[in-house]
Amino acid sequence: MKKGIAFPVCISVNNCICHFTPIPSEPDSNTTLADGDLVKIDLGAHIDGFPALVAHTLVIGATKENKVTGRKADVIVAAHKASEAALRLVKPGIENMTVTDTIQKVADEFECKPIAGMLSYQLQQHRIDGEKSIIQNPDELQRKDLEKVEFEQHEVYGVDILISTGDGKGKDIGTRTTVHKKKVEESYSLKLKSARHFFSEATKKFGVMPFTIRGAGDDEKKTKMGLKECVTHGLFEEFRVLWEKEGDYVAQFKFTVLLMPKGPMKITGGPFDLELYESEHSIKDPELKTLLASSANPKNAKKKKKKAEKEMTSGMSTETTASAET
Repeated sequence: MKKGIAFPVCISVNNCICHFTPIPSEPDSNTTLADGDLVKIDLGAHIDGFPALVAHTLVIGATKENKVTGRKADVIVAAHKASEAALRLVKPGIENMTVTDTIQKVADEFECKPIAGMLSYQLQQHRIDGEKSIIQNPDELQRKDLEKVEFEQHEVYGVDILISTGDGKGKDIGTRTTVHKKKVEESYSLKLKSARHFFSEATKKFGVMPFTIRGAGDDEKKTKMGLKECVTHGLFEEFRVLWEKEGDYVAQFKFTVLLMPKGPMKITGGPFDLELYESEHSIKDPELKTLLASSANPKNAKKKKKKAEKEMTSGMSTETTASAET
């Protein structure tokens, strides 16, 4: 079976929203991480074309003795809670817009905003952007145009939550795009030899999975030259680097979930220690509280139920024995 990268590693810091993975020739390739930086790590892998995606947010230097406070804490806890709420809703019979609205409600509780227009997709073989999707913070036109669908058993989703302390509107400020993906449905007779070579090598090496310029060839100059004609004629899709305003923060949590007969099975995700974050806000909405208090693991819920029943039965037996002795 073939295996490899389903999404290249991107490390986006503070107000950078996503897709930051510079190449050596760029001036920002030597960005140095500092104590207190809010860091988002995003990546994916595949086996035989079946992708699994994950993203996680952390703050450098955070400990239980040195907790994260202020707006950094607000946005990270909001994103984490929104991802937990989404995990409990992505299951058969639930509609995609229900997840959209719930993410918005969680963000509102922390006075934050989901990044507008960001999509979470159904994952399919050789596709990280499948037929069904979940949108964040849509405008009226997006809400109207996006197909309302229900999740079904045996589907797989890469649920991507991005929450901001700012206005939630990502901007392209001119940072070089280095992540691309082949468009299967497009074709064009390339003129440049370098473009034909690049197209052939990228197709052979990455197929239809996203990749970075760094991994596409040893000669960066030739790679960029070949890529330019491919992008100009729509053969490759660009994953633009997006930013929030300077001084704002964006947090991200992404996980892959399988919709199995016994309930959703989360197969990717990093450990999250809520004790490291001290937000001034909390979930107050009763419906959200109930949702988040429910088990995301059906097996655990059944075990707890059986344990409670066993304890109840054991307690009744003890009382009956004591009564008989009396």
